[in-house]
Order: sequence, then structure tokens, then C-alpha cells
Amino acid sequence: MDMGIKGRKAIVCAASKGLGRGCAEALAGEGVDLVINARTKSELDATAEEIRKKYGVKVTAVAVDVTTEDGRKQVLAACPEPDIIVNNAGGPPPGNFRDWNREDWIKALDANMLTPIEFIKASVDGMMKRGFGRIVNITSSSVKAPIDILGLSNGARSGLTGFVAGVARTTIRHGVTINGLLPGPFDTDRLRGTTKARAAKAGRSFDEEYAASAKAHPAGRFGTAEEFGMMCAFLCSVHAGYMTGQNILMDGGQYPGTY
Repeated sequence: MDMGIKGRKAIVCAASKGLGRGCAEALAGEGVDLVINARTKSELDATAEEIRKKYGVKVTAVAVDVTTEDGRKQVLAACPEPDIIVNNAGGPPPGNFRDWNREDWIKALDANMLTPIEFIKASVDGMMKRGFGRIVNITSSSVKAPIDILGLSNGARSGLTGFVAGVARTTIRHGVTINGLLPGPFDTDRLRGTTKARAAKAGRSFDEEYAASAKAHPAGRFGTAEEFGMMCAFLCSVHAGYMTGQNILMDGGQYPGTY
């Protein structure tokens, strides 16, 4: 399927690896020029060069922290009129809510709620004026089914979801859609890190713990960044212009509900 977005310009946050990179590669495969962001310059530059060589698109790497105002300004300076924005940030650490202070909450809100809102605020009017825009917020399956030890993520990401639910209904008539993409367990560095810690605690090898976790999943495996990226690319395509304010759960059937 031709996504109809060749020649468009996209900002993809946290794109040096994992799900962000999967989204960046899928968009590049459709001929979209990219501005990609991450904090670690060496990893980001390597990813940018690999995508350039593989897909032949323009890729600008901006190594900054987008949870800061200066970081966002640098990204937007590199792509002042984006057609597509993929908001993405790593989740806050797990824990017991009794141990979190105000600073912990503000940090989570800055990364997982306020930063995406600032990118929407900075770009959505221009998108509407030009008659086309796609904003995809990578959140978490915890928006659909909260996880008790991920209270910081539950709260911040749900706040973003609630905000978008209102705004997305006001932009679609101008050709701009805003949707959420909710990942469950995907084979990323983050998942492998938590699996390694769980294995050590249980006295098992990483391979044993990984295999057992995958087998217990309804799909019998974990998702891949590539298939996640393709769903993102579809949401950014001309074919998804009638879909806005939705939250697409990609968890391989882990969520047990009917609705």
C-alpha cells in the first residue's frame, strides 16, 4: 500500500532505537524526510546514517532533551513546518506511589504529558493552515489497563490521552488527525532490561526468563519495532484521514477486555 506521504516532513522523538526507531524507519520507507531526536548523540548519529543509506531520505539528527524548552526549540528549528510528529518518550520508573514526591510527578508529567502537548501546540495551527497533519502519540497499554507499579506512567499518559481526546475533534476538519498508539510488550532494550532484572531475582538465566515470558503471552511472542512502525506509518498516511482521537492498542492480545 502506498501511504501517500512521500516527500512529507516528520519529527520523530526518541528515535535512536526501539519503537521510535521503528516508526522513523517505517516513515523513511515511505519517502518521508526526517528530523529525529534522542539524548545520546553517538547512537542518534549512527541511526541517522543507517536510515539515510537504507532509504535515501534526508535525515537530520538533533541530540537534545525534548523535555526542556530549549531542546524542543532546537528540534522545531530543524523542522519548522512538520507534516508529521511522532511524540515518544521513555516511561518513568516503577515504584510505590507512597515513595514519590512532587519532583517525581513533575518529571513524569514533563516527559509523558506536557512535552507532547507542547509539540502539538507548536505545530497544529500550521498543519491546519496547510490542510494536512498527522500527530501520533506513543503512550502505553497502561492507558487502557493501568499497572499498579507504574503509577507515574498511568497518570501522566492518561492526562495526555484526555487532553488529546478534546483537541483531536477540533482539528480533523482541517485535515489534521491526532491519535495514540499504545504498545504492550515489544522486544526492545527496555523489555530486555526488565527481563534481565527479573531473571536475576528469580535465579534463572535471561534466555529462560525471556522464553517463559514470551510463551505466556497470548501471541506466544513479543512484538517487533518494525511492525509497530508500520502501524504508525499507516496512522500518518493519507488513508487514515477519518481517524482521530483514537487509541490503538498493540499488545498481541494481552488486554483481556471486549472493548
